[in-house]
Amino acid sequence: MADDATLRRSLICLAAIMAVIGLYTHSLKKVMATYLFGMLAIGGVVLPDWEFFDRPVSQWNSPLSVPHLPPLHPPHSPPTPSRFRFYPIRTMIYAMVYGYAFYKWWMYISST
Repeated sequence: MADDATLRRSLICLAAIMAVIGLYTHSLKKVMATYLFGMLAIGGVVLPDWEFFDRPVSQWNSPLSVPHLPPLHPPHSPPTPSRFRFYPIRTMIYAMVYGYAFYKWWMYISST
């Protein structure tokens, strides 16, 4: 992952949410459910190889071509950030999956 700061901020936010859930519900099971949900959400949004998924959904089954670097290109240089492109199908898939997961998590947390 090129930007570790984003992962760190996400994990700190998850820890804060877990603390709030723990103080509110006094349930270790609900805190652990929050941890599991949060880690899966972070893993699904922050960690994927966006160069691969930043294409139309129909091309996800085909391999990604790697651009050839010039011979004098330094090996330590960070990759150039690619702009996040909006694809409606990908956005709908993410919204449905994360919306359903958030709903189930909230129903579990709010139950007595």
